[in-house]
Amino acid sequence: MIQLLDVIQKQLNLKLPFVCYLKPNSFDWNLIVQHTDELVTFNGQKGFVFFPFEKGNKIVIPFKKDCFSSGSLAFSEDTILRKATYEFNNTEKEAFEKLVARGIESIEDGIFQKVVLSRKIVIKAFISEIATFKNLIFTYPNAFRYLFFHPKVGLWMGATPEQLIQINDSHFETVALAGTQLYSENITWSKKEVEEQQIVTDFIVQSIEGKVKHFEVSESNTVQAGNLAHIKSIISGELTNDYTPSEIVEDLHPTPAVCGLPKEESKAFILSNERYDRAYYTGFLGEWNMNKNTDLFVNLRCLQVEAHAVNIYVGCGITKDSNPEKEFFETENKSFTMRTILVNKKV
Repeated sequence: MIQLLDVIQKQLNLKLPFVCYLKPNSFDWNLIVQHTDELVTFNGQKGFVFFPFEKGNKIVIPFKKDCFSSGSLAFSEDTILRKATYEFNNTEKEAFEKLVARGIESIEDGIFQKVVLSRKIVIKAFISEIATFKNLIFTYPNAFRYLFFHPKVGLWMGATPEQLIQINDSHFETVALAGTQLYSENITWSKKEVEEQQIVTDFIVQSIEGKVKHFEVSESNTVQAGNLAHIKSIISGELTNDYTPSEIVEDLHPTPAVCGLPKEESKAFILSNERYDRAYYTGFLGEWNMNKNTDLFVNLRCLQVEAHAVNIYVGCGITKDSNPEKEFFETENKSFTMRTILVNKKV
């Protein structure tokens, strides 16, 4: 672990791009570095892609054998977690609740069926990127964990529970993930939460049905993601020869789990009403055509590190049955995923 963290620290000191990532349920790490600060725009190259929600550079850190390394970590319980407490001011709360109310009003007016609304929580802090990433790795082993840096984009890290697509040769798999509660042993899902997850499932099915062979949708089940629980279904099949990974990503992104339904109407509402730039939050990231495999994840449960602040991004799905105050506290609960792992830098 020390050797890996030393390489990461060296790249940060040199202000050179890199990404370190670990796949769900694994402590095997992968590291791709660049030896120049060039911002490489994605054009089908093999490598690690980092895409925005809407506006921004579509980045790839190219895969080259001499720039790639991997290894395995031993599990460590040496984590330093902060206490999870609600930390907000009433101005933020009122603003988000008004945003949710506007979303519900638009649903009632028939403009869209669902919209995912989000906010950026700014925490004034001077954090240790390395210690925080170490916390993230061992605290959320079931998630896709990453640390991404580019001097022309910034530093992002996250622990996302949501797969966008996985393609091994021609086999295709994605998930419909929605509905959120604090995790407990005996969860009962509300009508609103079940409906929200079904909207995501139906969208994916309608987007790709007829374009994949041997199409299957699993039964929905409850999955744990850190301190939270979600409803999840797995959708799989075989890609036809004329349906490319680029086309399937274009069909699916952004899904109703991060945008809404219909896609264009809900996206237009988000861009007009959220009043901040999501940047790479609710975009996607992961391996593109590495060893004939593409393995992409939605960029959720993430944070962005700035000079003296940390930006934590959180959102929630809004339907006609949503309650603005409950949705606000759902975003607070989601923020604990990143808030609890922050480690201040020693001065």
